[in-house]
Amino acid sequence: MRIVFMGTPEFAVPSLKTLLAHDGAEVVGVFTQPDRPKGRGNQMTASPVKQAAAEAGIPVFQPERIRRDGVEALRDLHPDLCVTAAFGQILSQEILDIPPMGNINVHASLLPRHRGSAPIAHAILCGDRKTGVTTMMMDAGIDTGDMLLKAETEIGETETCGELTERLSRIGADLLEETLKALENGTLKRTPQNEAEMTYDPMLTKDMGIADFTLCPEKVKGTINGLNPWPCVRLVTKEGNLKLLRAECAEGEGKPGTVLRADSKEGLRIACNGGAVRILEIQAPGGKRMRTEDYLRGHRIEI
Repeated sequence: MRIVFMGTPEFAVPSLKTLLAHDGAEVVGVFTQPDRPKGRGNQMTASPVKQAAAEAGIPVFQPERIRRDGVEALRDLHPDLCVTAAFGQILSQEILDIPPMGNINVHASLLPRHRGSAPIAHAILCGDRKTGVTTMMMDAGIDTGDMLLKAETEIGETETCGELTERLSRIGADLLEETLKALENGTLKRTPQNEAEMTYDPMLTKDMGIADFTLCPEKVKGTINGLNPWPCVRLVTKEGNLKLLRAECAEGEGKPGTVLRADSKEGLRIACNGGAVRILEIQAPGGKRMRTEDYLRGHRIEI
């Protein structure tokens, strides 16, 4: 079975490696986003998927818009099946029609909930207690195709988006293996999504990282944990903007935004609407992430 894989971030790498190890599968090409500037020096950096494909000796294609620049390259590979995982581009019907066996997508939510480009972050932002991965057949809509298999997992009380993404990437790779086996055995069933249960989430933006303690503690906690590692919630202090990286709900009351406690023993506690949050991890401008108690041993945040 000739397979073309489409993916970009670290989340997609385990799925690619699953395809490379799957008996009877031949990955004939990989499509990923073009190299982008990254870091303080704005050095052009290859995506994690490109790096993994290059290590495996798989041809890599990086069209700026696959629906415009990649159609012929894909057609020339003669794929039987296409598999995508966090590719970051919308596929046209022309592209979807190329592989005779269709296009399977590894989506990091329990569809039809959390369609869109940032399902993992939004699951935490919304206070979901569980999430998971859905394999699905792609169609011309955005995450609207028939569902194939699902795998669920609980979201940890203080789990960040980065941590959950890493876990779901492994869960997704295992689910993809199950999906391929069912496809080959002829036992794979398609289940249409219930549009009445659908939610669609917007892209993450830097403006979402402005601290808003007028929300309830659960919402503030979810925002801090869900926006780590990007764009991160920022707290304005005399020393600059502190990144709040992990939080939990805590006891306390006061005007929302009031620092209730800030010391190396109890850490940082901030009042919210109807309670408080305790900040567990923090990062100062130009510094490393650290436990809040450690940061407060050498820095002061006024109550």
